[in-house]
Amino acid sequence: MNVTMDDEFWMRLALEQARHAQEHGDVPVGAVVVCNGEVIGKGHNRREVDHDPTSHAEMLALREAAQVIGHWRLENVTLYCTLEPCVMCAGAMVLARLPRLVFATFDPKAGAGGSVFDLLNHPRLNHRVEVQSGTLRDEAAALLVNFFAELRSQGQK
Repeated sequence: MNVTMDDEFWMRLALEQARHAQEHGDVPVGAVVVCNGEVIGKGHNRREVDHDPTSHAEMLALREAAQVIGHWRLENVTLYCTLEPCVMCAGAMVLARLPRLVFATFDPKAGAGGSVFDLLNHPRLNHRVEVQSGTLRDEAAALLVNFFAELRSQGQK
């Protein structure tokens, strides 16, 4: 599938969210949920701030979108995320019946959208998510690389 100008526009908003995470010491991952050309959910990693292992950008954006829609089924939306989702987030996407995910860069250590696992299109599950990867890959990857380089320079892992 080809990257559209709309996909790039929405991914830039997800990148803005990722920068918010970095401002408070969280891994710079951001997400936005779009329905009919409007953002209905957004989030950035807040694990450090919230002291909550489930405070991933995707989970926060999905929760907000469900509140706006008034239902747990997130039909007719697209989720834009700067990083391939983990197993928890991919599972939530399947359970929410998310129709489409666009993510920027793969997560070779914990990705569940086609790299390490392909939970979003697992044949035994009752829903499949259309996945598009690579939209603004270089920008999202640079945020992550720079973040972890800074942590290493400070003696943190």
